[in-house]
Amino acid sequence: MTAPRRIVHPGPEAAQRSCVARARAVPLDFTVPAGEIVNAGIADGLAAAGCDGAWVDLCGGRFAPFRYVMPAGSPGPSHAAWYSETFAPEGIVTVEAAGAIVGWRDGEPFLHCHGIWTDPTGARAMGHMLPLDTRTAAPLRVRGTGLVGASFVARHDAETNFTLFAAETIPRDGVSGSATGDGPHALAVTLRPNQDVGTAIAAICAEHGITEARLFGIGSLNGGRFASGPAMDSYASELVIRDGRIGAGTSEPWLDVSVVAMDGTIFEGRLVHGDNPVCVTFELVILPVAA
Repeated sequence: MTAPRRIVHPGPEAAQRSCVARARAVPLDFTVPAGEIVNAGIADGLAAAGCDGAWVDLCGGRFAPFRYVMPAGSPGPSHAAWYSETFAPEGIVTVEAAGAIVGWRDGEPFLHCHGIWTDPTGARAMGHMLPLDTRTAAPLRVRGTGLVGASFVARHDAETNFTLFAAETIPRDGVSGSATGDGPHALAVTLRPNQDVGTAIAAICAEHGITEARLFGIGSLNGGRFASGPAMDSYASELVIRDGRIGAGTSEPWLDVSVVAMDGTIFEGRLVHGDNPVCVTFELVILPVAA
């Protein structure tokens, strides 16, 4: 049996390998006007909905200017992986599929987005959108799941030496853990490196008594193995879940993803269970399906 793939980060390995926070789930459906900075426009929509964080879908969005980066090797020992130079396509970029986790960084709303897009020539690319440097070129319909009582908070992570989102409870009305109220609930989740994504999700769902759920999220893998098609051998990558779920009668998550390697090759398909370790981080919203 092949040994699990592991990536060595520069700092000490944290004892806690995941963060989980319970939230009240709020359906989101709002429009960001044309000409808005993406980060600000989505933050305004969440504020209007009274949410602390969210998963949002940007499918079909049109943007100009549009800025993004791809995964890359680290230029030195301070990190195990890094980012490419910034790409700046000319003209309007159209998103094929993209999702974002919305949380907080330095006390301000912040959006972490991975996706696939095409430029005016039809060239297809994938990576990490820079939300402070990208504007809507047309009204953007945003749908997703808002979180009340939990969010994703960016903090320095000693293990990876990155500033990363961590799922955390957000006190409301001075009460810690106040993800209360009518309506559905969800889990905000972040995963640390070197654990299989599917196995970690299954364990979290089992711990919280979740047998059916929709899974939304983005992250990075150290290589990728799919139910069909070629393997991805890049040790750093950027991924978005296109169809994620846990169904009744099985504990293994269904994770249909798109993921880009360091050379820009895009891989797509359903991840096999047990052989897809996190590279740097993985951020999820788990939305249980009502019985």
